[in-house]
Amino acid sequence: METTHHPVISDCRAMDIVQDNSIDLVVTSPPYPMIQMWDDLFSDLSPEVHACLKAQDGLAVFEAMHQVLDPVWKECFRVLKPGGFACINIGDATRTVKERFALYANHARLLNAALSEGFAALPCILWRKQTNAPNKYMGSGMLPAGAYVTLEHEYILILRKGGKRKFNTPKERARRQASAMFWEERNQWFSDIWTDLKGSSQRLRHTADRKRSGAFPMELAARLINMYSLKEDRVLDPFLGTGTTMAAAMALGRHSIGFERDPGLAPVIASLAEASVAAGKEMIHQRLTRHIAFVLERTRTRGPLKYRNSHYGFPVMTNQEKNLLLNTPLHIARSEDPPYTVTYDPAPQAGFCRDWESLPDPPEPGP
Repeated sequence: METTHHPVISDCRAMDIVQDNSIDLVVTSPPYPMIQMWDDLFSDLSPEVHACLKAQDGLAVFEAMHQVLDPVWKECFRVLKPGGFACINIGDATRTVKERFALYANHARLLNAALSEGFAALPCILWRKQTNAPNKYMGSGMLPAGAYVTLEHEYILILRKGGKRKFNTPKERARRQASAMFWEERNQWFSDIWTDLKGSSQRLRHTADRKRSGAFPMELAARLINMYSLKEDRVLDPFLGTGTTMAAAMALGRHSIGFERDPGLAPVIASLAEASVAAGKEMIHQRLTRHIAFVLERTRTRGPLKYRNSHYGFPVMTNQEKNLLLNTPLHIARSEDPPYTVTYDPAPQAGFCRDWESLPDPPEPGP
């Protein structure tokens, strides 16, 4: 199996090179309106944003910034296949404008824009990043009633184009079965509150020595890709940044394309892409190791599991996990077109293919 990956240095509002109904999944995080470090970016893209910032009109700035993003959601709807998903990580913002402090609900404004394009909203995920110290307080401290709560969560909006995705051919159904999740992963991942993922630092676009907290970690992108796509699907990130979504797609056997307007990030994208093979090997080893640990504990407390995976031979909870197969990335090659090609091992990991009747201790950590 091979996958191809295309980082494009271009404004994501002009995704003309992507065909209609050609993308299976969008995973992205845009710049957040009303977060001050993005003011220059939005001002560069919109004279109206610049004017509203100068006038210190908070609500007008908020709307003008979102109008910069609106064409992207329109393009995402166009390129997604029927039944395809868009998973958008967005945080609300707090800001003082003309000495008035207020919350600016980015997730609500973005959701309204997506719904107006035709997306259907599914239950969203609250990602609690836990980036603030537990004893931090805002506003008036211990004295009522001028304090305000800390903003420690972000939203992952889950949007779908049309109804449920259909798998009409035997090949599609087999690919779906091979892309299955473990039962215990499904139970963790499909919770509406995630507390186990920390935020990541990412280089800002315009200032090399500044960093922002808020870029999502690779585990977040990988989790969403596993939840809402199959192996060999096409994943799009219209705000590629350092390339986290693309690297996760490489690690997980999906094709990908991403847009990033800042050419200065190209070396960072390349570096993360080169590291995706090692990241994929580690990710797969951890998933398999966690599953064996789950099986051992479940068997100890509740008895043997009913089903066995056809590739590895280890017990699984459900019939839907019987054909699950994790393909290890082996090699990444660079060329002109496509820029990156990743090859994968078609065989299951040898260290996990054994006689599992005796249920030995879990393998040691490591790829």
